[in-house]
Amino acid sequence: MLPLKIAARFLRTSPVQSGLIVAGIAVGIAVQIFVSSLITSLQANLVQAAIGTAPQIRITAVEEGDPVPYTDGVRSLVEGDERVEPGAVVPVRTTAALFTDGDNTAPLNLTGGTLEDLDAIYDISDRLTAGEPALGADEIIVGVDFAEKYDVGPGDEIELSLPSNRTSTLTITGVLDFGQGTANERFAFVESDLVRGILGYSQSEYSEVQVQLVEPFDSAEVAADWQKRLDPGLEAVEWQDENAELLEGLQAQSSSSIMIQVFVLVAVALGVAATLAISAVQKTRQIGILKALGMRNRQTGLVFLWEGAILGALGTLLGIVFGIGLISLFYVIPVPFTIEILPDKFAISGVVGMAVALASAVLPYRKTAALNPIEVINSG
Repeated sequence: MLPLKIAARFLRTSPVQSGLIVAGIAVGIAVQIFVSSLITSLQANLVQAAIGTAPQIRITAVEEGDPVPYTDGVRSLVEGDERVEPGAVVPVRTTAALFTDGDNTAPLNLTGGTLEDLDAIYDISDRLTAGEPALGADEIIVGVDFAEKYDVGPGDEIELSLPSNRTSTLTITGVLDFGQGTANERFAFVESDLVRGILGYSQSEYSEVQVQLVEPFDSAEVAADWQKRLDPGLEAVEWQDENAELLEGLQAQSSSSIMIQVFVLVAVALGVAATLAISAVQKTRQIGILKALGMRNRQTGLVFLWEGAILGALGTLLGIVFGIGLISLFYVIPVPFTIEILPDKFAISGVVGMAVALASAVLPYRKTAALNPIEVINSG
């Protein structure tokens, strides 16, 4: 282990230089951890906001307006799939309505189902801002923006104009925050039989079957599998196909994150390589003497690989601590989302930090291995 001992001695003789290299690696690793964790958490927040409380796959009729028969075959296909979130299979009936209060009119999209089923996807009970979760006959849950705009709330009655020249007076039982402005103003939940009577469907016919998955990004694969087994008149529509712009934005974020991390690590690598190269020049006489005493080329080169390894290990550990510190600040500073501390990011950053430090030592390794001890000693 002679190269390791010599490397440690070289580092101790230049503490300021060694400290600056460690600090440079630490800053690079901390930035990498912070940026990757920030982007990953932001993307998770965006996906959660977009589809966390929404169906990720919908089984609908190919012909618009046709009912979807919720047969035993469809039920078995969907509920028997392990990729589906347990209990998150909801057959619903939907229709359009027009709210009027004499002075104002506004469109409402009514989704009919049982509260228990709808809760599995839309999390109604936990997202209510007022009232109680209830969907009995002639009851309705509306969005928070609708309630504020038209000054209504739990206990108030609203009149809706329905298809086929029908009208219905419903009592508001709760006000819901969907987490999205348009939904908060235009969507409402009602009891399933109300919509069934409007549409003229049988007990086993629905507008669509809504499904949530354990892993939302499996939706394309799952929908393709189901499509092969569904009746020709039905189709499986998945959220990624309907949210192309969101996915493009997420991809752009990921690309930007990778570019930033690469540039930071390249800068760190160049700094470490330059410093180690200078150290190799400064230690030329010592290396020449060691070679003259019988140390082989490989051993002298290993001195600088060990320097890179020691600096990389210290810088990486310090960088992980700094990275955790940066992320922890956002648990104190109020931000609209939480940056998660992701252990896998630390592991990746640790491997990258060590790789950068070792790669940076290649140049001085080759330089010292090629030194001629006689020429070095003669040159003074």
